[in-house]
Amino acid sequence: MHELKEKFRDIFQTTTSWGDSITKLLDWMCESESYFPKSLGTIVRWFGEIVGYFDGRTTSGVVEGINNKLKLIKRLGYGFRNFSNFRLRSLLNWHFNVNAP
Repeated sequence: MHELKEKFRDIFQTTTSWGDSITKLLDWMCESESYFPKSLGTIVRWFGEIVGYFDGRTTSGVVEGINNKLKLIKRLGYGFRNFSNFRLRSLLNWHFNVNAP
């Protein structure tokens, strides 16, 4: 299982061409079917988005982190009386100028 995990990581770190990366990913999926059945289901559902990584080598990790932080602020701020308090707390979290429009 560890070897398969490392092969999966290498696909994303070392392949340079789009077609080669898809071929390697599909080969990996066939090879790891018995070890990671739930993970493969997720990969199949999100295959288009995963393959999209090979186009520009970018991820949505930063945006997902911001969304997660906003959800946390919203949970911690249960009882905010209005949106401006939520906005203020959010801006202060990322050290933005709170007087900006």
